[in-house]
Amino acid sequence: MAASPHTLSSRLLTGWGGGCIWYLERRVTRESPRRFLHLLRNVNQQWVTFQHFNFLRHMYVTQLNRSLKQQIKPKPEPAESPFLEKTSLDEAKAEICEMRPLVPPSLSLSRKPSEKALIELEPTSVIEGSIDLGKETKEEKQWKEMKLRVDDLPGILARLSKIKLTALVVSTTSAGFALAPAPFDWSCFLLTFVGTGLASCAANSINQFFEVPFDSNMNRTKNRPLVRGQIRAGCEFLWWSRPESSNRSPLLAVSFATCCAVPGVALLTWGVNPLTGALGLFNIFLYTCCYTPLKRVSIANTWVGAVVGAIPPVMGWTAATGSLDAGACLLGGILYSWQFPHFNALSWGLREDYSRGGYCMMSVTHPALCRRVALRHCLALLAMCVAAPALDVTTWTFPVIALPINLYISYLGFRFYRDADRKSSRKLFFCSLWHLPLLLLLMLTCKRRAGEEGTGAPQS
Repeated sequence: MAASPHTLSSRLLTGWGGGCIWYLERRVTRESPRRFLHLLRNVNQQWVTFQHFNFLRHMYVTQLNRSLKQQIKPKPEPAESPFLEKTSLDEAKAEICEMRPLVPPSLSLSRKPSEKALIELEPTSVIEGSIDLGKETKEEKQWKEMKLRVDDLPGILARLSKIKLTALVVSTTSAGFALAPAPFDWSCFLLTFVGTGLASCAANSINQFFEVPFDSNMNRTKNRPLVRGQIRAGCEFLWWSRPESSNRSPLLAVSFATCCAVPGVALLTWGVNPLTGALGLFNIFLYTCCYTPLKRVSIANTWVGAVVGAIPPVMGWTAATGSLDAGACLLGGILYSWQFPHFNALSWGLREDYSRGGYCMMSVTHPALCRRVALRHCLALLAMCVAAPALDVTTWTFPVIALPINLYISYLGFRFYRDADRKSSRKLFFCSLWHLPLLLLLMLTCKRRAGEEGTGAPQS
């Protein structure tokens, strides 16, 4: 009868060898019994099978030869942030080495510090050096006062005076002067031009002075000179004062406004006529003392601001004629109505900005009224263009040739009223930018000349 393989393999190792193998197996199974329950032994626990050899080989590889274990891959160092200050590695190492104490003061020069002492001192010096580097980086990131250079002063003053808005004011004043039924006097025109520009610069500077804490919350106005503090140290360029006293407050805005308002009103009053000077002074007061604080109180600020924008062409008319008649009122009415589609469309896209700044605007608090008012005044422009020849300001050709552009802005006003989205508001706003100069140019080309039949114009 043939013997089974299990019996033959079990008889291979007996005696002393089998006893050693049994001892090793018994020691391991005591340490982790659950892992090795599958091992089979004979009843007398003296015979060894091939399972025992496999177990011993596995234990030899995993327990005795630990060098064969899988090593953990080191974690890569994090990339340096682009927002931190770029310090070169050599400079950082040099500073750390300078901070690293090589020899403790308690040890003599002849005696070398022990290796253990150097190991203890080295991490401490490295930490101190990294802390110093962090402090320097934090100091460099802190806000610093902007230094004003003389070369930057003209550009800063131009932004302080809102040079684009001032240019619009001066252009409408010039249009009113040219449309007036009076001989064109170049000296009077230049005085009116300069005086109105200075008055506008003064009003805009005072407006920015009052609105600094609110402009800092708006994306549209956060880069203005007073908000950024660009002219806090600039008074010494206009006044021979000490720099340390001029840094305390933005006095340059007030000084610049005073230097513009006084000669501007003086030129309009004594160089042109008292009526024009009074209108200029009244407009400064209306813009700075009524419109500016009203922006945070009521939506009526839009109507007050429209009156402010309607006065410059009236000033041009009164500068040429010396009187306030129906033609001046018509020009003021055209500018008054034009500002509602212009500003309401602009403010519609800046509702979040105005709300963040705390301004009370129709587009924020009364959006339906904002669109309705814009459409209403677009249609009012059609009626006032028809009234121009009736008041002997232009010929009857003007309302005919101005009809297409008036119909187009009225159509965009209707689209803005119906759609109430940013796309329609942007189209209406950009249309208003070219509509006004083109309308004034058409009025100038169709102006009724003095001496024509049925003029009815006052004599200068």
